[in-house]
Amino acid sequence: MSIGVLFVCLGNICRSPTAHGVFLQHVQRRGLQDHIRVDSAGTGDWHIGHAPDKRTAATALRRGYDLSELRARQVLRDDFARFQYILAMDAENLRNLQHLRPASFNGELKLFLEYGDHPEYTEVPDPYYGDEADFERVVDLVETAAQGLLHHIVTRHRLS
Repeated sequence: MSIGVLFVCLGNICRSPTAHGVFLQHVQRRGLQDHIRVDSAGTGDWHIGHAPDKRTAATALRRGYDLSELRARQVLRDDFARFQYILAMDAENLRNLQHLRPASFNGELKLFLEYGDHPEYTEVPDPYYGDEADFERVVDLVETAAQGLLHHIVTRHRLS
C-alpha cells in the first residue's frame, strides 16, 4: 500500500517544499518510504521548475533538511487521484484546492496545521516578504505538524 501526501502553497518555493522536505525526512527516519510518497506543489504557476527560495533552502539546511532536489510544480487535477492527503498551507490555497477537487476525491483535503499543536496558528504564514525569523517560524510549525501527520497516518493505516 502506498499513501500519497501532497503539500500545497501558492508558489511551491517556500512553505510547501519545507513541509515536503521535513515530512519526507520523518518518513525516512521511520523507514516508511516504501509506504508513504511525498510531494509538494503550488496553486500558482509562477515558479514552475524553480528550486525552493534560497532563504527557505538555507533555513531548512541549517535545521538538517536538504531541499536541493525539489523543483516547483503546479497542482494538477490528477493529483486528487494520486494523493490521499492534500494539505494546504493556508485557507486561500485550501479554497483554491476545493474548487479543483473532483467529486470522486475521498481523501483528506485540509489545512496542514490541523496536525500540529500550535493553537495560535491555523495557517503556515508565508515568509516570502519576511525576515530570517519568519523562515525559522515556518520550519518550527512544519516540524510539529509533520510529527502529528505522521502519527495520524501510521495509526490510521496501521503502519509499523
